[in-house]
Amino acid sequence: MKKSMLALLLASLFTFVAVGASFAAKVDCTVDSVDAGKVTMTCDKADALKAGGKVRVETKRARAAIEGC
Repeated sequence: MKKSMLALLLASLFTFVAVGASFAAKVDCTVDSVDAGKVTMTCDKADALKAGGKVRVETKRARAAIEGC
């Protein structure tokens, strides 16, 4: 009984996580300017964004050179 309830709980949790991830939209943007915490970007699919909405921005990190002996 406990195993079947645990399996049902995990399956429903997986379903909710998968549905939540499907609502996220990916939009490619180019940074135009940065001024004291304010970033201006030009995006391909700007209609997918709303004013005041939260966004997650990923940056490209510069890779440091690996030096050996």
